Amino acid sequence: MERPESDIRVREACEGDVEAIIRLFQASYGAGYMYPQFYEETSIKKLVFSDDALVLVAEAPGSDEIVGTASVVLEIGAYSDLVGEFGRLVVLPEARNRGVGGQLMAGRLERVRARLHVGLVEARTAHPFSCRIADRHGFAAVGVMPNRLLFGGNREHATIYARYFGDALTMRDNHPRIIPEVFEIASMAMENVGLEPDVIVDEPATPYPAGGSCEIEPLEADGYSSLLRIQRARARRREVFGPLRLHYGFFKLRATRAKYLIARRGGGIAGAVGFIRDDHEKHVRIFELIHLHEDIPRILLSELDRLAGEEWGTATIEADIDADSPRMQRTLLEIGYRPACYLPAYAFHRAERRDVVKMWRLFDPPVPLAADLPEHARGLTRMVLESFERQEMRPRIRHAMEHVGLFEGLSEEQAAWLGSLLRYRSIERGEALFTRGDRNGKMYLVIEGALTIEVDGAPLGTVGPGECVGEVALLSGQDHSATAVATETTVAGLLTREDLTRLVRRRPDIGVTLYRNLAAELGEKLRRADFDEVS
Repeated sequence: MERPESDIRVREACEGDVEAIIRLFQASYGAGYMYPQFYEETSIKKLVFSDDALVLVAEAPGSDEIVGTASVVLEIGAYSDLVGEFGRLVVLPEARNRGVGGQLMAGRLERVRARLHVGLVEARTAHPFSCRIADRHGFAAVGVMPNRLLFGGNREHATIYARYFGDALTMRDNHPRIIPEVFEIASMAMENVGLEPDVIVDEPATPYPAGGSCEIEPLEADGYSSLLRIQRARARRREVFGPLRLHYGFFKLRATRAKYLIARRGGGIAGAVGFIRDDHEKHVRIFELIHLHEDIPRILLSELDRLAGEEWGTATIEADIDADSPRMQRTLLEIGYRPACYLPAYAFHRAERRDVVKMWRLFDPPVPLAADLPEHARGLTRMVLESFERQEMRPRIRHAMEHVGLFEGLSEEQAAWLGSLLRYRSIERGEALFTRGDRNGKMYLVIEGALTIEVDGAPLGTVGPGECVGEVALLSGQDHSATAVATETTVAGLLTREDLTRLVRRRPDIGVTLYRNLAAELGEKLRRADFDEVS
């Protein structure tokens, strides 16, 4: 907890503060800072004098020594989005816990609230200092960007906090349609920012079709006008938002490192995907998608995904998708993206503010959550990270499901939907997956390894890959009547009673089949084992 110190003076930075600001970053981060431009005099001067940024410094009581700095980048969205990022808050190590960070945050809010509709904070989860400051100053957690930050060669997560100013929320377009996989994070994020969740779940939403062929190539100046004509014809309906647009001009795009992949078909341009590639952070941000034909989005996004993963060594990709575009959400989900953040009233489009789903692509497993977070951010962050962990397990889960009677009769789409709900747990030899008397309402599908089922130390049988255990606890909520112990390293997918309840409510077609198969499986186990109670 910071101790406020009222004599700290916060003011706007000037040219004479540049060297002191650089020393602050060096003292806090050493030589391994992921943003080396903050060690460069020219870059800091540009930031101090920019009309699109605010830089503050904090002076120690009774001296001119600068002990902290913080900035706001005022144009991180498109020109009309009025979105700013509250970032780069650094406090001299020996001046921490004296209220410097809190006063810098208060100073930023006071100076920019009239210029913004939405303020964002990307807070390091490995060091929750900035999380606590954001929380105390009215910012609310709305998502997390897994593996987003790079410090000292190691990846870290960034929790996203949002705060709203002026008429931002009153201008919001209500009741967006989202796919079921976005529902939980959308509801939690909206409640965190003080909104009543009003999203509509569009379960039957279909993705853009796969198939078709075209030639993919980088955009050059001679193709710009043709692509611009397509974009203007489709500008009334945007599915992807970002800080740039094609109509900003070819040379403006080049100056900001923006690139496009274009799709050619029949000698003409049929579409394009715009993105910014950062080779230092190994990150790609998609900011625009233009297309004439229904199969073009899938072709372009899949090719960008292939290039990022196979040729560029990319770690993460992000795309801000209109929350009222379930088709694009579904398309990215099938390519390998997951919903990571829900931002109400984020993008300004046609006289209203649109909700945005930040879809996130990881090419490596998420790193462990290194620190505890403020309570309101904890559940959301863990929920998002669990969805990426489940994605890592999905191929093995799907393989196991193919041999399980429990999932017999499910279509490929239904099985994929159910598989996306399964979480996973890994235990070592001799460890109990659950014990007799536990009440956890969970059923487990063994993916790898084996379990011995026992009561009072007496073995009753074994459960191997493709078999389930804990069905009664799942269906009834009763205590487990036996203990399940791993005979080797074992990985299991688990389905909770809460997950089953949500599944039946959202997809009754899957629920009917699952309950029928559960009853059949239990009957078979009772016949096979000569005892009255099963785990």
